[in-house]
Amino acid sequence: MGMRAFPSTVYGGSTPKGGWGELHPPRPVFGAPPSERKSAHLPRKRRRGLATSNNANNDDERGTERGVVTKARPKTKKPSQYRVLLLNDDYTPMEFVVGLLMGVFKKTQEEATKIMLDVHQNGIGVCGIYTFEVAETKVVQVLDAAKRHDHPLKCTLEKA
Repeated sequence: MGMRAFPSTVYGGSTPKGGWGELHPPRPVFGAPPSERKSAHLPRKRRRGLATSNNANNDDERGTERGVVTKARPKTKKPSQYRVLLLNDDYTPMEFVVGLLMGVFKKTQEEATKIMLDVHQNGIGVCGIYTFEVAETKVVQVLDAAKRHDHPLKCTLEKA
């Protein structure tokens, strides 16, 4: 297979009638040769945009500083935590409370039984600690379930 000729217009060369160039294409032209460029007289580091000033604060000859501007981010604080509390009453069945703890608070049978006994013996029990929105939602779910089943169970939240 022989060598192909390349159109000279693609590589920046010129032929009398814009025809085909030589067998080997000329070097592409991307501007002036390095010796004719304006930055040719500058040291290599300056051509790349790096400051080579002797000043300690990296000022260039016009007195402008070079560097990266960073925006200070405000520290985000953790959201407040709230305890969801279940209050004792003498009418709500223990099985209902255990089922509620397993359904709404995703507790295991053993954890739900322990919390139910704390409520029964101490008058109050901690169901969990959550952010405000989650705690409020769980309180509403407990109160709605108790109301649907006609139980006077009370549930509240307090700051942890």
